[in-house]
Amino acid sequence: MSGFYAVFRRFGAEWVQGAPADAQPEWDAHAEFMNDLNERGAVVMAGPLEGTQTALVIVRAGSQAEAEAVLARDPWSLRDILPVESVRKWDVRIGQDEAET
Repeated sequence: MSGFYAVFRRFGAEWVQGAPADAQPEWDAHAEFMNDLNERGAVVMAGPLEGTQTALVIVRAGSQAEAEAVLARDPWSLRDILPVESVRKWDVRIGQDEAET
C-alpha cells in the first residue's frame, strides 16, 4: 500500500544564487524527470517554499526508502543542485486520497 511523504529539498552547492529555477544547470533534464514522475503518479505536488532555500515535494511511495530513491535519480540530486534534505511520512487526514495511506 502506498502513502505520502513530504520531501524537503534545499539549495545545494551547485545552485546558482540569484538565478531562477529555470536558469539553473540541468533545468531541462530536471523538469523532464519531475514531469515524468508526476505523470506516473509518483510526485503529487512540488514547488519552492517562498522566502526559503527549500522546495517541498509530495511523493507517493510504499516506504520512506522508496520515496528517497525516487528523487535520488533526479539530475538536480546527482549534481548537488537541489539535494534531498529530509523525508517525513505524511499522515493525510483530509483529502481525496486519504484512504490510500
